[in-house]
Amino acid sequence: MKVKNILIAGAAGRDYHNFLVYFRNNPNYKVVCFTAAQIPDIEKRKFPKELTDKLYKKDIPIFPELKLAELIKKYKIDEVVLSYSDLSHEEVMHKASIVLAAGASFRLLGPNDTMLKSNKPIISICAVRTGAGKSQTSRKVADILRYLNIKVVACRHPMPYGFLEKQIVQRFSNYKDLDKYETTIEEREEYEPWIKRKIPIYAGVDYEKILRQAEKEADIIIWDGGNNDFPFFKSDLQIVVVDPHRAGHELSYYPGETNFRMADVIIINKIDSAPKQNIKIIEDNIKKINPKAIVIKARSKIIVDNPKFIKGKRVLLVEDGPTITHGGMKFGAATVAAKLYKAKEIINAKKYAVGSIKETYEKYKHLEKELPAMGYSKQQIKDLQETINKADCDIILDGSPVNLSRLIKINKPIVNVNYELEEVSKPNLNDVIKNFVKRIKIKR
Repeated sequence: MKVKNILIAGAAGRDYHNFLVYFRNNPNYKVVCFTAAQIPDIEKRKFPKELTDKLYKKDIPIFPELKLAELIKKYKIDEVVLSYSDLSHEEVMHKASIVLAAGASFRLLGPNDTMLKSNKPIISICAVRTGAGKSQTSRKVADILRYLNIKVVACRHPMPYGFLEKQIVQRFSNYKDLDKYETTIEEREEYEPWIKRKIPIYAGVDYEKILRQAEKEADIIIWDGGNNDFPFFKSDLQIVVVDPHRAGHELSYYPGETNFRMADVIIINKIDSAPKQNIKIIEDNIKKINPKAIVIKARSKIIVDNPKFIKGKRVLLVEDGPTITHGGMKFGAATVAAKLYKAKEIINAKKYAVGSIKETYEKYKHLEKELPAMGYSKQQIKDLQETINKADCDIILDGSPVNLSRLIKINKPIVNVNYELEEVSKPNLNDVIKNFVKRIKIKR
């Protein structure tokens, strides 16, 4: 049998996982290269041979996805395997068309080929789009489990933006770990809330090793999903969050629709700020596509540390980066807080953008006045700091999950904006988790 040449198209996460669990030891395939998208500068790296096996003698190169057609011809690629998330169905097929026109086949790897099985129960929290509210849901599930005296550990969808050899298995349990692994703003946004709760969270590159280590200290493992990807672990309970601000996306984005169809529980979040007709669209789609799913309605409750400082002020809004960039949202928690607490004026952050932050606005045309908390590299963090400090405003409303003042020096007062999941229907998550715990046998 002829060995097939493979190109994995990814974004520093799912692509590495697919390689490690499906291709690394498979003599029928040779992964010739990766392409990278969505994340700034990740295409300038190589996938190290130390993380491969005897089939690979050299590092595997990573190229910009813009060179996809050229790479197919240059390296005589037989198949391109799409391995990243939060793409519209139309965009997926545009990529497929580029691949087919260049002569190669186009492929998607599914759950049976990529999910790892655990000897501990797995609760996964996923979404149909980036920024729907997975993280707040994961934290709520963890709080319920701890109240039930169950030892819980979280595993986060990968964000390995540094040196991969040093990120095989990462465990975060205190703030020193954030510095130890030289985490980006995007990583800190996900890990800091778990550290505050004193719940260990794992991440990294090799999820077989990550899972086996997490199993040693948990009764139940939470899969804390990224973007709208489906889990790396086979789930015993899959909770999927839907955002009515983007109604209809549950059936038009990849692989969010996969999650929507697989869900045991569907949470319709942000019902307090979304149009009623959008909520109805989602309810109708649930009845049509996944009528067996338990449906929970919830608010994304805004929590502001000093709300009195907002009224009458000219504010600069900093929002969660992925949510308002490739997630497609025009606003986030800071925007909601500014309106709720009657800010005088929302400053246009775009006017003050420098360097890579300015490039972000040029790439994501839908962005208006809000500033995405981009920080995938030291230079980008520096650009973010300069942009914020140049802005002519009274205060910064920080709607990102990370504490920016830990990372950068800001010359203005900061008001932190957070959000928590608040269910408004029955059954709620407490009911669902209690019933789940009753029907499984936990090996302590």
